[in-house]
Amino acid sequence: MQLQKNNQSVFNIAVVVAALGYFVDIYDLLLFTIVKKTSVLAVGATPATLLVDSTKIINWQMIGLLLGGIIWGVLGDKKGRLSVLFGSIILYSAANFITGFIQTVDQYAMCRFVAGLGLAGELGAGITLVSELLPKNKRGIGTSLVAGIGLFGAVAAYFTYQFTDENWRLCYKIGGGLGILLLFLRISVAESGMFNEVKKSNVQRGNFLMFFNNAERFKKYFLAILIGLPTWYVIGILVNQSDRFGEAMFGSTTIDSGRSIMFAYAAIAIGDILIGFVSQYFKSRKKALLLFYFLCVLSLIIFFSSVNNSDTRMYIICSLLGFSTGFWAIFVTMGAEQFGTNLRATAATTIPNMVRGALPLINLMFLNLFQKSWEWPLIKAGIVTGIVVLIITFIAFYFTEETFHKDLNYTEGEELLP
Repeated sequence: MQLQKNNQSVFNIAVVVAALGYFVDIYDLLLFTIVKKTSVLAVGATPATLLVDSTKIINWQMIGLLLGGIIWGVLGDKKGRLSVLFGSIILYSAANFITGFIQTVDQYAMCRFVAGLGLAGELGAGITLVSELLPKNKRGIGTSLVAGIGLFGAVAAYFTYQFTDENWRLCYKIGGGLGILLLFLRISVAESGMFNEVKKSNVQRGNFLMFFNNAERFKKYFLAILIGLPTWYVIGILVNQSDRFGEAMFGSTTIDSGRSIMFAYAAIAIGDILIGFVSQYFKSRKKALLLFYFLCVLSLIIFFSSVNNSDTRMYIICSLLGFSTGFWAIFVTMGAEQFGTNLRATAATTIPNMVRGALPLINLMFLNLFQKSWEWPLIKAGIVTGIVVLIITFIAFYFTEETFHKDLNYTEGEELLP
């Protein structure tokens, strides 16, 4: 009985610390989109170059996330889940604090690149640790709580910006300080028992190339990335540019994209908590994911319809879009569940960051379509981009395997042994 209580305490601490870590991660990750206009204009951009300069900065951040996902994922499987949770938070906290002192667009981009490198390790390592510590009948709920609580970091970032009289430099410094404070909470977190067992063996750990030297692994890995694409299409294009869409659709010049992001992420957090229980009810990750996909399609139809005709409705619809993409937790959990213990941290860390890293490609398609001479170029570019993303996602979903009942205590490469 005492052992069971001790194990439950370990589980609870891991969930709380992982959730708070992701809270700070999302605060820092989304802060740029909230302070975008004020901060980019303050470091040398003009209204005419704002779209190009802000896209450059967020693209550098996403490239950092992409590269960082690989680096931290490999380290997570080679050195342990906790080493990533400590190292990544030190890097992105320092980068965010320094961002509070930058003076040019190029400096801004480089700071966001370094921050992206650090931010890339947080969620994957946390989800991997919680997935391996919790029993399989509870891990979906545990990881949903991590993501759901963590996503409220975007709400905290918005209100911090408001309460500091829109002092964006101070907001970045606060984000850096929060990360350093979180380090002290992580001292009490235990390492994954599954990782400790694998560490004693001679099996290869954290070999990123293993995703590409076996056809079945590559298929699982590629599909695991594609099923998450709608999240960053919705956030990176529609919600992030909601002020521009509002102006194009109904002539509004008063929509605050930072507020849109705050509403969207509050709804995403609720969705991410709820989807864990939905998955538990259906005893299926895929059924829960499909339900949220359909909600996303419905929300997109409403976004581009005549119903979206005022600032208030835009904020409400951004919330609906956010809720419908509240499948980030299950998506990352499925990525972790697809692979053995010796590759799990690499998978869980690189997969969400590959999706984030796909945003520059989605942005490129959107901006190229935007430049065409159509009657409503912005709106049609958004619709076409969304259709392409959703077609790819549904095809990937169809071929993705169910992982709800999967036992995680195994290693990749066993199928290659004689």
